[in-house]
Amino acid sequence: MTSLTGLCFIIFTKEMLRLVDLVVSRGISLAALGSIVLHLLPSFLVLTLPIACLIASISAFNRMSFDNEVIAIRAAGVSFLRINLPVVVFSGAVFFLTVYLSQWGQPWASVSLKTLALSVIEDELTLAVDSGVFNEPIPGLMVYVPNWENSSGHKGVFIADQRNPEQPLIIVAEKFQMLKQNERQQFGIRLFDGAIHQIPKEIYSYHRVTFGTYDFWLPSPFKSVKDKTQRRTYEDLIQELEKSGGNDTGALRRLMEYYKDTAFPVATFVLGLLGVPVGIVSKRSGKAGGFAIGVLVIIGFYLFNVLGEFLVTKLVISPFVGAWMPNIVLACLTGFLLFQARKQ
Repeated sequence: MTSLTGLCFIIFTKEMLRLVDLVVSRGISLAALGSIVLHLLPSFLVLTLPIACLIASISAFNRMSFDNEVIAIRAAGVSFLRINLPVVVFSGAVFFLTVYLSQWGQPWASVSLKTLALSVIEDELTLAVDSGVFNEPIPGLMVYVPNWENSSGHKGVFIADQRNPEQPLIIVAEKFQMLKQNERQQFGIRLFDGAIHQIPKEIYSYHRVTFGTYDFWLPSPFKSVKDKTQRRTYEDLIQELEKSGGNDTGALRRLMEYYKDTAFPVATFVLGLLGVPVGIVSKRSGKAGGFAIGVLVIIGFYLFNVLGEFLVTKLVISPFVGAWMPNIVLACLTGFLLFQARKQ
């Protein structure tokens, strides 16, 4: 538990600056910040549980080997497989927990976190318009507010709306007020004492409409982003890959990540078993030596994952092989070391 907590804290420090920025720059509440942290936990646990399982297994058998308890147990007639049974049960429990987190917990948390973050930011934002510069809140729309004030004491506003090239609009007004409507997911500007100028296709035509009050609504820039937060299914990934003829590196990576959702929990179980022979062999180096070996194993496992992704993007191996290659290497190493430890 100590190693798991420490590893989660180390990963959390990477996201701490972003969370602090949300509090300082966006002004979100502490309750919203706590909800974001809770949604991050499944992603943290998927990464830290395999490492914690390996470290726990190494530490337990390192201590038992250092105190010669393994020799005493073997001398009492207990088989090597019987000694490994508690590790199998523990690693199996961590395996099922990691399966749940990777298959359901992490995807749900990822989608919910994106939606939550966008909703929190959207609730805190209004349409920002800087004076003296041309603002483009959305493509095709230009808003300009001068630095100086007119004779009535108002700055005025100039809007060029070219979202519809067939009917471009020029809107000017004496004064304005920012609006926000969360129910409709819209931002807007309430304009006072102005005019709307429209230039039709006819070269000699011109339309001008004056108004006392006019509400100019804009769609929320977060609405289109929220629609993209849903997790893609296996069929969607295969279809996307087939459209590109199997050469789209982005689609290959996403399909490989899909296979890793199953491969990574299996690696958790194998890492737990690997800690048995590593802990026994590293008894002379003490706890620090066992921990160092565990870190080296994790680094090697990570490098094999990077190598697999590289080979997949270069079309050398399939995404399935790239996702499971580190597990195959790890399983072979674990089997060999368990066989050697059993002979001792």
